[in-house]
Amino acid sequence: MDNDYIVVARDLHKIYDTGKIKVHALRGIDLNVKRGEMVAIMGPSGCGKTTMLNCLSGLDNLTKGEVYIEGSLLNTMTDDEKTEYRARRMGFIFQFFNLLPVLNAVENVELPLLVAGVKQSEARERAIEMLEMVGLGDQLYQRPAELSGGERQRVTIARSLVNEPAIIWADEPTGNLDTETSKEIVDLIVDLNKKNKQTFIVVTHDPAVGKRMNRTLKMESGKIVGEEVA
Repeated sequence: MDNDYIVVARDLHKIYDTGKIKVHALRGIDLNVKRGEMVAIMGPSGCGKTTMLNCLSGLDNLTKGEVYIEGSLLNTMTDDEKTEYRARRMGFIFQFFNLLPVLNAVENVELPLLVAGVKQSEARERAIEMLEMVGLGDQLYQRPAELSGGERQRVTIARSLVNEPAIIWADEPTGNLDTETSKEIVDLIVDLNKKNKQTFIVVTHDPAVGKRMNRTLKMESGKIVGEEVA
């Protein structure tokens, strides 16, 4: 496996079988993503963007095909092994933030580290460092309801980075934000990519987001039908 690529996917198929109907969500996806690359996945609703993200990251199982992350074959891992691998090497940014409302910003960010067995003091130190990196050093003890949408997404980004992952998966990270805040979040992602050399794979409907990535993949009906390089 070529060490230049952090993600290698071959002939990915995903079929959802309800018993009455079969939905072929992915239809033979082939994909290579280089280490440190920023890739946007775009296409109409229902084309399979989020399904592809979930299958590439191991959140969902494939019907057919192979996914290698950092040279490791995801398909052969048990659910526990996938969970442990994601906790160590992956970060996730979601459209709806997925923050725990009863926890403040620093507690939300340190939670993945505590779950992974990191000492409380070290987890707190790293969480504060990440929040300062995303410009929220003065909002450490605010709960999500006390933060703006842009600030909540910055907390989500800090949480996705706190375990120093090799790859960050983002599903519509600006979908709930206004135009100006969306630009600020994309600026932050681009800046973090340059500083940390981490890989970002971003599902988006927003052409303005796609233009900031190194490469944009166009999807239709479960297939990659085009590619644009910045």
